[in-house]
Amino acid sequence: MGLAHRVGVFLDRDGTLTRPYHYPTLAEHLVPSDGIVEPLRRLADAGAALVIVTNQSALARGYLTDAGFAAAQASFEQALARAGVRFEGVYHCPHHPDGVVASLAVRCRCRKPEPGLLLRAAAEHGIDLARSWMVGDQPSDAEAGRRAGCRTVLVGQAGTAVTTALALWTIVGEVAGAGR
Repeated sequence: MGLAHRVGVFLDRDGTLTRPYHYPTLAEHLVPSDGIVEPLRRLADAGAALVIVTNQSALARGYLTDAGFAAAQASFEQALARAGVRFEGVYHCPHHPDGVVASLAVRCRCRKPEPGLLLRAAAEHGIDLARSWMVGDQPSDAEAGRRAGCRTVLVGQAGTAVTTALALWTIVGEVAGAGR
């Protein structure tokens, strides 16, 4: 891949792109957050790479299989694709040090707050991390973005009005303004 030149918007899935659900394991648990479709379309139209980066400790904990994750994720992506939103990549970390699945019960470089998922996606999609954003609902999301060199937005925090939709509209303004 050539030099990194694209703006990327890295998006946590659970509680950011979707309504909060503790350990979502089925497609019906992945309900899109209110108001995200139009700003995601606008970002893609402006040339931004939309990339999902998600910790999925349910795999390490034995609550979810790889096939179950893939099926639920595919259903979520298909629902958004019908609304005109397509993601350029989906990167997930299946690890957790306290997991019960031995091969996944490890410390790794991909579990946020480590920046591994973002770094891999940036390399594979030609994304300029310094011009990119990480949007998530957990401090570990923001920390992963910071460690990767992105600007970050923490959404859905108690006492604030920062929703995923509002954060995305702010990024649309930045990305569209930079293109002028």
